[in-house]
Amino acid sequence: MENVLRSTRVTLEMIKWEHSIFALPFALTGAVLAAGGWPSLRQLFWIVVCMVAARSAAMAFNRLADREIDAVNPRTSMRALPAGKLTHTFVLCFTIVACGVFLLGAGMLNRLTLMLAPVALIVVLGYSYMKRVTRWSHLVLGLALGIAPAAAWIAVQGTLTPRVLLLTGIVILWVGGFDVLYACQDFEHDRKAGLHSVPQAFGLECAFWIARFMHLGMAVLMFVMLRAFGLHAVALAGVVIVMALLAYEHLIISPRDLRRMNAAFFTLNGVISVVFFVFVAADVLMHRSLLQ
Repeated sequence: MENVLRSTRVTLEMIKWEHSIFALPFALTGAVLAAGGWPSLRQLFWIVVCMVAARSAAMAFNRLADREIDAVNPRTSMRALPAGKLTHTFVLCFTIVACGVFLLGAGMLNRLTLMLAPVALIVVLGYSYMKRVTRWSHLVLGLALGIAPAAAWIAVQGTLTPRVLLLTGIVILWVGGFDVLYACQDFEHDRKAGLHSVPQAFGLECAFWIARFMHLGMAVLMFVMLRAFGLHAVALAGVVIVMALLAYEHLIISPRDLRRMNAAFFTLNGVISVVFFVFVAADVLMHRSLLQ
């Protein structure tokens, strides 16, 4: 039992489960928009369970699929699997359990959520192999996180409305952009290992411009979303703050200086997702209270 607990703790550290905050606020945004306010506590609980479980399964599976690649990359060679801190069997079992919890949570929400849950798993698990076949794996990662707000909408309403796909597009471009930047750290390794990425395909300078255009596209979609959902000044203020944070993210790193990549990738992106949710949710709740 002690070994299981220790391995579980190491696994949670390996997958950085606390970084579920990246996608969770966007899922909650989808839920708030679907409900026109706060969903029920029961719905919120199972949405959070599904989000954390799906991300945990995806990250554990990614570490499993990439264990040999990580072993020869100086930046990742000390991760738990290549370093021998965890066994292949334990991480596989952890992934299966996380998938099971995700399916349970989907079943507790509604029938359509459960029916589409296997499709979501295919996307989030399948991402792990994309860097082997396409330079645009960054956008597949974006899709893996971007289905969260649409899934949360379905969880609340039991149907899918096309306009919520604007949120999916926002997350795809946001995640795709910052993942392109993050992949710049592995530029030399990816070329040697024959892995595909935007930096590997186009070089660092061009990769930075592609990331900038992705985030510009995200900004455009955010403004379209405001109009599509009839949001007001508070949500607009949130979008402006998000744009400022994205601009700052691009200012603190460059193709010649990647030293602050972790600050840009982890800290700023966590703040961005929370700010977006808080301001959109506040707008929805304030507007609803004005109508009452």
